[in-house]
Amino acid sequence: EVQLQASGGGLVQAGGSLRLACETSGFTFDDFPLGWVRQGPGKERIGVACIGTEDGNTYYADSVKGRFTMSRDNAKKTVYLQMNNLKPDDTALYSCAACTLGGDFYDVFGSWGQGTLVTVSS
Repeated sequence: EVQLQASGGGLVQAGGSLRLACETSGFTFDDFPLGWVRQGPGKERIGVACIGTEDGNTYYADSVKGRFTMSRDNAKKTVYLQMNNLKPDDTALYSCAACTLGGDFYDVFGSWGQGTLVTVSS
């Protein structure tokens, strides 16, 4: 069974930082580029960031470039999203995702996990 346990969300003021983590199990972590999607209130789900399997190559949506940084720890089967200089528009439910470095995002064997809520106040 695929499990995606996202954590690290919370309430932060604009300009603040958060670090999200997604701990995974149930699939071969090392084989997949992984990333994050987000869905804000009344908005569609969009891809935010993706990291490749071993080379550290990344993809970022234009809206987060220069502010968000992805990393992964293959030994812990966990991906991270460091979010700096947060803006109210970053408010969303953030979920783990499979992805490509070309910016395509999709569920991990049918799962997005429960996500973690990020709220940025102005």
